[in-house]
Amino acid sequence: MTARHPNDDEMPAEIDFSNAKRGLHYVPDGANVSFPASIERGVWEYFSQKAESRGVGVSELLNDVLKRDIEISEALR
Repeated sequence: MTARHPNDDEMPAEIDFSNAKRGLHYVPDGANVSFPASIERGVWEYFSQKAESRGVGVSELLNDVLKRDIEISEALR
């Protein structure tokens, strides 16, 4: 038995991409992107209550808040 390098992942010399999907993780312009984000409980409760009182989803409200924050940040540059 020959000694193997601990980082040897046995990659083949040639890789078969015949079943690959082009653009699998591509996100088109204007598309919504879902990603996990952790926020503090108090922040979640605040925005959850605000969203409910306005009759919108938390995601929609947070998008609006973040867009306004971007506008303010850009205006202050």
